[in-house]
Amino acid sequence: MPTVFSHPAPMLALAAIMGGRVSSRMLLFGVLCAVLPDADVIGFRFGISYADAFGHRGFSHSLAFALLMGCVGFGTAPLLLRGSRLMGFFIGFLAVSSHILLDAMTNGGLGVAAFWPFDQTRYFCGWRPIRVSPFSLKALLSERGLAVMLSELRWIWAPCLAVIAAALSFRKKGIRGIRRRPPSR
Repeated sequence: MPTVFSHPAPMLALAAIMGGRVSSRMLLFGVLCAVLPDADVIGFRFGISYADAFGHRGFSHSLAFALLMGCVGFGTAPLLLRGSRLMGFFIGFLAVSSHILLDAMTNGGLGVAAFWPFDQTRYFCGWRPIRVSPFSLKALLSERGLAVMLSELRWIWAPCLAVIAAALSFRKKGIRGIRRRPPSR
């Protein structure tokens, strides 16, 4: 898995693209949804094995879970998230989906159960440039952890920061589509 620090990056890029159309509460919801699938590591403490359907990268790394979080966003958007129901669904679904994609792009682990409950198979992307993060803090603070952070900087943060910079640049220049010229006299 990429570290918990990198999973929010796609949501931050999406928020930059969408400008002021995403409330701070909606953005926070997206960030939480982006990191939530990795809460499944708690299962290790209860004897749930990695390869189990409810183990790490199991059901919480599925499109079904992404749909569930989209539905949570849909249901809570008007009151809690200060946005439209459609936006709540969109943010919840995309946040979890981005997590699934990033984990499928790592070079380790068992893959993601993207199509659970219909298919228990764990999948990876054909291209896997992101170094898999260790589970322990001690390992994360080691030379291996540094390699993981550099990998995430290159493959996750750099592209997302480029999108954020472009979105902010376009907004600053006032580019919001084709501008109409005033009629000539």
